[in-house]
Amino acid sequence: MVPLTYYLVLSAVLFSIGTAGVFVRRNLITILLSIEIMLNAVNLTFVAFGRLRFGAADGQIIVFFVMTVAAAEAAVGLAIVIGLFRHRESLNPDRFTALKW
Repeated sequence: MVPLTYYLVLSAVLFSIGTAGVFVRRNLITILLSIEIMLNAVNLTFVAFGRLRFGAADGQIIVFFVMTVAAAEAAVGLAIVIGLFRHRESLNPDRFTALKW
């Protein structure tokens, strides 16, 4: 059986990769993908702690709801990114500082 520490370290590494992707990348689509990586790291943590309780399905139920919200967030976020690209023809987040069109 794999110890809980391994899952938590993997989750921390994935979350760190996602955080670095949000702060370093200059493309809105890669920023959205980095946020999805961060959500998957949190999902891994929920499943790992649910497995720790030996048979409790609480972690898997929470992951199901988080994945549902993440899918909706990805669809809405991608629609907004496509709209912004059609308007400004760029995916650089520095070009979208003004709140007016």
